[in-house]
Amino acid sequence: MLDRAYAALADPTRRHLIEVLRQGDARITDLAAPLPMTFAGVSRHVGVLESAGLIQREVRGREHWVSLRPEGLTAAQHWIDEQTRFWSTRADALAARLRRKKADGR
Repeated sequence: MLDRAYAALADPTRRHLIEVLRQGDARITDLAAPLPMTFAGVSRHVGVLESAGLIQREVRGREHWVSLRPEGLTAAQHWIDEQTRFWSTRADALAARLRRKKADGR
């Protein structure tokens, strides 16, 4: 699921849709209206986000509504947190070593 989430978020249009949905649920037609692409194109982007577990779709009558699934980003966030902890530790160790070298006059 992590690969799907990152692949979905790699596209600027899909990131834009996620940002719009932070304001609340929306109909696909409302998401499509301001974008310079066809409704079918936006619908495909919605499908990718849905397959990645980042949004969910609900059919209300004839309209398709979508909403964020914040838990869809959990795996991606955990991976980023792990990488940040690892590299922060390494950077701190490098900084300490450089300070020791400087103090030793090397």
